[in-house]
Amino acid sequence: MFRILLRKFLEVFIFLLFIMFVSFLFIRLAPGDPVLTILNVDELSVSQEQVEAMREEMGFNDSLPVQFGKWLLDFIRLDFGVSYSTGQPVMQTLMRALPATAELTIGALLVMLAVAIPLGSLSALHRGSWIDRGSRLLSIVGAAVPSFWLGLILIDLFGVRFGSLPTMGRDGFASLILPSLTLGLAISSVYVRLLRSSLLDSLSQEFIRSARARGLSEGRIFFLHAFRHSLPPVITVFGVSLGSLIGGVVVIEVLFAYPGIGKLVVDAIRQRDYPLIQGYILIMAVVVFFVNTAVDLSYRYLNPEMKLKEREAHR
Repeated sequence: MFRILLRKFLEVFIFLLFIMFVSFLFIRLAPGDPVLTILNVDELSVSQEQVEAMREEMGFNDSLPVQFGKWLLDFIRLDFGVSYSTGQPVMQTLMRALPATAELTIGALLVMLAVAIPLGSLSALHRGSWIDRGSRLLSIVGAAVPSFWLGLILIDLFGVRFGSLPTMGRDGFASLILPSLTLGLAISSVYVRLLRSSLLDSLSQEFIRSARARGLSEGRIFFLHAFRHSLPPVITVFGVSLGSLIGGVVVIEVLFAYPGIGKLVVDAIRQRDYPLIQGYILIMAVVVFFVNTAVDLSYRYLNPEMKLKEREAHR
């Protein structure tokens, strides 16, 4: 276990260095000037001398390697800088928006589990039946429908026509329902088909036939053996698709004006808020690393064969 964690931390160190360099380079090469945005050149009369003075003060006249070196030294000291738009420390700004994004992500995952597990399980248990055909059709339709279009449909239905649910902002549990439904239904289609396929493979294994021969009930066989055996591929895909989930959160937060990290970073991109964008990228990179590490470690508990292989390798 210690070797796995040590290897993972070495990997994340190299990964973070690469992410920091690429994100820094791409952000600096993107069109637009944060100095002009900060000075509100379109609204105020600003001289070229004022623009150059602020550019010198913010270090934009230095070469890119020098700018990156300064930023890297600040990062080593855990100083992510100050947001150009809010005037507050980047980490403080991001941490203030993080709970909203965490709520939306958890809500979407709960919706996904509530849809994918029953539909995928029933589809596998009743292969070829109308339940199987219906769940596969729904998963195909769900995969074809963009999340933002589904969100607009839900806004029109529950917000405009019925007026039963709020469609903007973050004001209690009710404002979380539509964004969570939109994102959860959008990602559940993939896991319905994946769980069905994995369950069908598990149910055809020799250990399932042996369990039936020992007289175990079908419910126990399904939940304690087949379902557990089918989880590693599903968890693997979840770790790989985490980036898509984060991207979906950004789209949904903007669509529903939900004040989370996603909406915050979209506003930061519009305002050329370099420190806030780079802080967001680093936080998301760390989140992806920890989730993928948890996925790797979970294999040892979900797949007994891996434990046996590790024990044999250490003998």
